[in-house]
Amino acid sequence: MSEVKTDSFIVPNWPVPAWVKAISTTRLHGFSTGVYASLNLGLHVGDDAAIVQANRQKLRQDINLPSDPLWLNQIHSNQVVYAGDIKNTVDADASFTDKPKQVCVVMTADCLPVLFANESGTKVAAAHAGWRGLLDGILEHTVEKLAQNGERIFAWFGPAIGPSAFEVGEEVVSAFVERDVNVESAFQRLDTRDSRDKWLANIYQLANKRLKALGVNDIYGGEYCTYSDKKRFYSYRRDGICGRMASLIWLDK
Repeated sequence: MSEVKTDSFIVPNWPVPAWVKAISTTRLHGFSTGVYASLNLGLHVGDDAAIVQANRQKLRQDINLPSDPLWLNQIHSNQVVYAGDIKNTVDADASFTDKPKQVCVVMTADCLPVLFANESGTKVAAAHAGWRGLLDGILEHTVEKLAQNGERIFAWFGPAIGPSAFEVGEEVVSAFVERDVNVESAFQRLDTRDSRDKWLANIYQLANKRLKALGVNDIYGGEYCTYSDKKRFYSYRRDGICGRMASLIWLDK
């Protein structure tokens, strides 16, 4: 199943209840300039705060959000918070909710955003999975918050760095393989002389294996590469200083 795509947004195509609303932004059609051009939603990357707030307001208006997104201070952890408890920005890398109109959100610029919904459409979540958070269990902790009565959980992978661009060191490969030898296929050794002990990692495959080990088999998305598509996506690995995109989910009932 493919996503509904526009210049500004990607709307997941996944078989969740109609009142589960989800969207992922691109970098296009905002107010930021220079290295942040143009729809930068991150306040922490050095962009003008007033312009970022204008971008956030534009986002809310453009997709008719029912409330302000509940932004997190993402720290590459495995911490998951209940959206209803967020009064100020908190340190965490995922949030979940069972309340209508609360918008869960994560920001990315190469890391993997994962949106979740349970089959009955009573709970949703958004998780930020860089390799550190992925290794430490951010997806497992998020799924735990949604699991109830054995019902199915659906996951959607938003834009992340692709398997031909995500270069990691031997220590990253070893850390994952020590946890699960079955993930070896997600890494490909680089054979060039100046890339000794360097590997290409498939973050989509790593996340897929983690979720399937939990019994989450309804997985969608995962067809993007933020690094190679400079027109549509920010990429920290490619550019260093850059903006942030957002992946959002909420219950609209």
